[in-house]
Amino acid sequence: MVSDYVRDQPGFFAVGPASAPAAIDMGAGIWCSPGLSNAYLIVTDAGRVIVNTGMWFEAKTHRRNFDAVSDAPVRYLVLTQSHTDHIGGVGLFREPGTVFVAQRANRACQDDDHRIHGFRIRRSLPFFAAVMGQPDYVRGGEVEIPPEPAYVEPDVCFDDTYAFELGGRRFQLLSVPGGETVDSLVVWLPEERIALVGNMFSALFGHVPNLVTMRGDKLRSAVAFCDSVQRVLDLEPEVLLFGHHGPLRGASTVRAELERIRDGVGWMHDETVAAMNRGDDVWTTMRTLRLPDDLELGQGYGRLDWSIRAMWEGYGGWFHQRSTLELYPVAPEHGWAEMVELAGGPDVVAARASALLERDDALTALRLAEMVLALDPEHVAALYVYRDAHDALLAAHRRENFWLTRWLEVERASAQNRLDAAGGR
Repeated sequence: MVSDYVRDQPGFFAVGPASAPAAIDMGAGIWCSPGLSNAYLIVTDAGRVIVNTGMWFEAKTHRRNFDAVSDAPVRYLVLTQSHTDHIGGVGLFREPGTVFVAQRANRACQDDDHRIHGFRIRRSLPFFAAVMGQPDYVRGGEVEIPPEPAYVEPDVCFDDTYAFELGGRRFQLLSVPGGETVDSLVVWLPEERIALVGNMFSALFGHVPNLVTMRGDKLRSAVAFCDSVQRVLDLEPEVLLFGHHGPLRGASTVRAELERIRDGVGWMHDETVAAMNRGDDVWTTMRTLRLPDDLELGQGYGRLDWSIRAMWEGYGGWFHQRSTLELYPVAPEHGWAEMVELAGGPDVVAARASALLERDDALTALRLAEMVLALDPEHVAALYVYRDAHDALLAAHRRENFWLTRWLEVERASAQNRLDAAGGR
């Protein structure tokens, strides 16, 4: 069973743009402004320290919330990673005299984001269309690609550790390259025994980390992740402050949660590697591996089966040696039109898909519907099956995982829109 803390989290569906009317007092002179990723204010007698700045469009809210607590100068600005939900508001918080600190890989991570800016926007839309200002995306409207964000240049970049003191408070920054990005860092307050860990554990603490996301990110190393968890464990923190939700308090509780995450991901990695060495195939491994009860993690953001495939392909690459077609530039639907015709045509295959759906075989029904739609994208009977199969998968899934739920919802809506356009119900 997952722990009480993990079970009681509201999940990623509760995360939205910053709108809170005031910052939340975390204690010890630390304030949180929730948003698409939490921003934090740390107050000292000699000025303020800001940890993360949110998306560009919500930074004004974070700034307003923090200014209501203290209008002292921003002496230090720290990013726990370079994703846009951390880096977006740097320009609003950076003042004359502010020292902006990041891990040395920050620029390389920004470079990656700029290289695939258009790709990342398009791949994010099924999950974040409303947040990105394109709520009509599923209706097939034209996708608007916003301009690339401006680069932000840190004043100080460090490799492994960086320390500073302000107003009598000591701060230590520690590199944790196993986090969501290789420039991830932890802000450690040694006297208070508080660690601000950002999203190093992924967006939901206590859940299987997304080793690669459905929107498209670089593969994370499970081994590096476990090493980074151990680095936090070695601090013996009493409080963890996260990029989403939180906090987690109590030295023994923190240790137990960290050990479960470290050991759960380590087990997941080792068992996947063992399956590879036994000669098992990736699909069987994805279906059959299950975390032991004492190492069970939430699967509201990442999933065990997705991480298995990510690790498998991280070690073994994209060629699974299942088909010669893998070696040629043909899409998975190559040949489907011929198979549909051999089976008797689109109407026959769509009818078979409908019958399979009635037998609760939504996945096979979905595959057959996809085959028909590859031949005739507006085939009404196939669109009905496609829509209803997604309804069935949504009902079975029960909104456990954010990414899977959002994908099923947007595909269901897309099918309904196409049915509406074709005059279907």
